[in-house]
Amino acid sequence: MVLSFFKRGESGLEHVAHQTISMLGDARHSFDLASTAVLAGADPAAVGADIRATDERINAAEQKLRSELVVHVAVQGGGDIGLVLGYTLLLKKIERIGDQAKNILDLAEEGISLAGADDVEMFISRRQQISQMYVEAADILATQDADRARAFLAASRELNAECEAKVHEYMHSDRPGHWAVPRAILHRYWKRIVANLAGIVTAAIEPISSLDYLEGGATDIVD
Repeated sequence: MVLSFFKRGESGLEHVAHQTISMLGDARHSFDLASTAVLAGADPAAVGADIRATDERINAAEQKLRSELVVHVAVQGGGDIGLVLGYTLLLKKIERIGDQAKNILDLAEEGISLAGADDVEMFISRRQQISQMYVEAADILATQDADRARAFLAASRELNAECEAKVHEYMHSDRPGHWAVPRAILHRYWKRIVANLAGIVTAAIEPISSLDYLEGGATDIVD
C-alpha cells in the first residue's frame, strides 16, 4: 500500500502527512546551516544551537506522530495498517537525515573548514543539489507524482554512486590525512542523506513490503 492519503485525504491521517513534510523542511534547514559551517566558514557556535534545537524538534515530532499512528490503529482498526507502517518507516528516515546534519556540524566543531579551499566550489555545488532534493522529496510526497519520483530515484542513485566514488578517491589519495579524511567523511554523510531521501520518495509510490529493498531482496539504505 502506498501513502495515497496525501492525495485523497480519506484516511484521517492528514495531520501526519502535513507534519511529515514540515519535518523535512526542518531537516533541510539544519542541513543548510551545518553546511555553511563546513563550506562557508560560518561559526559553528553561532549555528550549533539552532541545529540542535531543530533536531530536538524533529525527534519530538517523530515521537508524537508515532503515538498518533498507534492511536489511529487502536481506534480505526487494521484497515490503515499499511499506511501506518509506511509512515513509521518514513518518520525514522527523516530522523536519520536530521542526525546527519548534526554529524556535519560535528566536523565544523572539530575545526574542519573547506572555505577557501581550491575544490570548495565542487562541494558547494553538490551541497546545493542535495538541499534542493529535500524540497523535491517533500513535493513528491505531497503530489504523489510517480514520474517525478522515478526521476528522483534515478538521480539519487547517480549522486550516491558519485559520492561513493569520491570516498574511494579520497581513501587512496596521496594528500595528507587531514586533507582527505574530512572530504571522505562529508561525502559519506551526503550519501546517507540522499539514500534516506530516496527511501522517503519510494514510500510515495511503492508497496510497504518493498520499502528499503531492491529487486532480489537487497537493502537499498546504508545508515
